[in-house]
Amino acid sequence: MSSNKNKVACPMDCYDACQGQMYDGNIKGSKENFVTNGKLCVNFANLLKEENLQNSLFQGKTISLDESLNILLDKLKSTTPAKTLFYTGSGNLGLMQSSTKKFFTQYGSTLTKGSLCDGGGGAGIKAGRQNVINPPIQKLIDADIIIVWGRNFSVTSSHMYNLVKDKTFVTIDPICTDIAKKSKIHMQNNPKTDYELALLFTRFAHMQDLEDRDFIEEFGTGADWFFDISRNRPVVSYEATTGVPLSQVNDFFDLIEGKKVAIMLGLGVQKYFEGAQIMRCIDSFAAYMGYHKQDAGGVWYLSDSAYGYKKQFEIKGSNKKVSVAKTDFASFDLVFIQGGNPAVSAPNSAKVKEGLKKSFVVYFGTTLNDTCEYADLIIPSSSFLSKKDVRLSYGHEFKAISEVVVPKNENSISEYELANYLLEKFNFDKLKDEDEVISYYANHKPDLKDFDTFEFIEEVEIEPLYKDKTSDNFYFITAKSKNSLNSQFAKDDFVYLHSSTNFKDNDNVTISSKYGSAKFIVKINDDIKSDCVFLFAGNKNANYLTPFDEDESSNSAMYQEVLVEIELS
Repeated sequence: MSSNKNKVACPMDCYDACQGQMYDGNIKGSKENFVTNGKLCVNFANLLKEENLQNSLFQGKTISLDESLNILLDKLKSTTPAKTLFYTGSGNLGLMQSSTKKFFTQYGSTLTKGSLCDGGGGAGIKAGRQNVINPPIQKLIDADIIIVWGRNFSVTSSHMYNLVKDKTFVTIDPICTDIAKKSKIHMQNNPKTDYELALLFTRFAHMQDLEDRDFIEEFGTGADWFFDISRNRPVVSYEATTGVPLSQVNDFFDLIEGKKVAIMLGLGVQKYFEGAQIMRCIDSFAAYMGYHKQDAGGVWYLSDSAYGYKKQFEIKGSNKKVSVAKTDFASFDLVFIQGGNPAVSAPNSAKVKEGLKKSFVVYFGTTLNDTCEYADLIIPSSSFLSKKDVRLSYGHEFKAISEVVVPKNENSISEYELANYLLEKFNFDKLKDEDEVISYYANHKPDLKDFDTFEFIEEVEIEPLYKDKTSDNFYFITAKSKNSLNSQFAKDDFVYLHSSTNFKDNDNVTISSKYGSAKFIVKINDDIKSDCVFLFAGNKNANYLTPFDEDESSNSAMYQEVLVEIELS
């Protein structure tokens, strides 16, 4: 690690985990970080322009930091602990942010379980190979072909993409994304048919003797069962359900035969009730081809970035936990929200907002967001530029370090400071020394052991959306924008439709699902599949349409498990 005291880790929720450095009052991309490679991405640049909260607010009136802490303390002391909810978002993914959980666990708050993001996919991969660890990024660099599956790689992982931008790409996605336009082959499959495509690929691999028998015999269990699933229906039937021509699948196998192949998996494939099964089918196809454990290539998803590290804030407790995908905020007397924006990002916005109105809401974060409208008490968190931290990446193995490069706003408080304040007030044991924690994460190099056995999925029970779809229905799809990150930065609240829908630019429409409805303004874009409704993640109205429910295996959200209808307003 460099001894310079000017390093800045980007705290945002994206694969690259950039590292910047402060030079003469300006932050530039760090050259000592292999992935950042001296360049700042759009999101990091946008973050540096954000206006941070300057003061605490109580019921809309400015108060001092001390006053806000006293109000929080009084509220905690007068509320039954189990009737308080500790709810964290992903506004800051630095490791020090988890320090507050230590207090709320000891205090006895209800916690959340599951994920609004990657839970189903992670559960599917873990079921097959015991952990969710990405291969070293050098294996991506050394691959010949990169299959981008349900992930807009050049937008969501711009630094990683720059390392491999001259490779040959294949994209599998219902939307003609930026990376799809750069790809040799784009398979524009129907939503929630990715598992069928994986089974079809497995069938083709077997017909062309391309399966990796050595890998299967040494590491695989259940491969024959998996293959049997793929051959229990006519090959031609896959063409009708997936929307992918068999001729394109032939072209795909011509392209990948004998090549070193990497698969970049995104969130899009697993935003469904059976998301774990869908992901496990794709990972099983990769194993059938022997893409794991090769000198180059492999499968990348959202890695368990903390794997191999010992938690420095030891958190033990038997706290009640509620699914983050169906949190009933109304059932709590006190809701403490840290770095999150559930009013926009959680499923079924109408129920979320009604629940927030019925509780005492504390918001702790750096900037105002939509959820602050429902907050009784707002406490400013210190800027990431004013606190020490370490950021581990879920996209690659490199870490980013943060030093204090800007003086702290004295009206703000860091997560570590708030946790220690509350621990002391309740006579709980205080946290480990901050520098000790930072030093451990900065200097520890985990042993990322590869799996010993790969368990192929042997049974698939997935209910396709196309079974219930009528000519009046549309599939619902969300994805990241290159100009924003979820509900941060530039707002894009339009709905994007294909021109064949016969709607027009700037039409006012009402979109409805069985969970709710909302009004949108139309933008026509023929990159969208004709039977899809597309919205960018962070669209303030998108989650009025999504299920207030969890997937089958990971207590996680399943945003795309829905069909919608559109009518002119």
